[in-house]
Amino acid sequence: MRAALLVAAALFGGPLTLTAQNRIAWSDDEKPIVQQLRGLRGLSDSERPKATLQLALQIRQLAAASHKELLADQLANLATEGDPGHDTLQEVAATLAQALQEQPPATEEGKPNGAFVTLAQLVRYEHVQVSSDNPQFAAAMSKLEADDLSRQSANFTLTDLTGKSWTLRDLRGKVVLVNFWATWCPPCRKEMPDLEALGKRFGPQGLVILAISDEDAGKVKPFIAEHQISYPILLDPGRKVNETFRVEGIPKSFVYDRDGKLVAQAIDMRTGKQFLAMLAQAGLE
Repeated sequence: MRAALLVAAALFGGPLTLTAQNRIAWSDDEKPIVQQLRGLRGLSDSERPKATLQLALQIRQLAAASHKELLADQLANLATEGDPGHDTLQEVAATLAQALQEQPPATEEGKPNGAFVTLAQLVRYEHVQVSSDNPQFAAAMSKLEADDLSRQSANFTLTDLTGKSWTLRDLRGKVVLVNFWATWCPPCRKEMPDLEALGKRFGPQGLVILAISDEDAGKVKPFIAEHQISYPILLDPGRKVNETFRVEGIPKSFVYDRDGKLVAQAIDMRTGKQFLAMLAQAGLE
């Protein structure tokens, strides 16, 4: 995961401070791609899918002896923010699979490398198709299956900003959308207006949105007041519920039907249209 964090920091000013010795030296072929990746979030929703597709094809043309895997992994993580379309995600996944085949990264402390986990998530949750005989890919797919089984039986009790206690399993009979987010997360902030609209539209039909943050109330309360969010905001300062749901990146969303069955989940930011498709799987239309 160290390499993935380094490239994220180099691209977006992430959590790591790059020193002179570990700063990534991009090649002349890679530099334009890096600049486009940096600007991808700034594009409009109509422009971004085409730019994502073009980046996937550009990265695929890079030489194997390059930072191809790092760039492909970063693009894959950005591509799932919103709805670029299945064909675009297929090309993104094909590029990442090619890069991993050309230069398979080492395991991370006995676990599949993060890039293989990213590829497995695309296959399992975005329904793309790739071919990989690397044991790390198989291990990543098995991990996701185990994670889903854990989420199916998950339960929690958390308190919202008003002091009200919420227990997931007490909400049988309701459709519950559990959303993990944070104030500092741009994709989280972008999907909140859609969640607010969905809560108002489907609340009378039994939809309950529970948004979980691991930040403290001092950060969350002013943000929620400023953005006029009315659905419950639950606090998980010790990250116990995040760990129960195996949440390693945000935003993440999970939909449970009226019987308490996990019927849909999102590995990243969703648009209003995508949320509607998730809720439809729980019988809300």
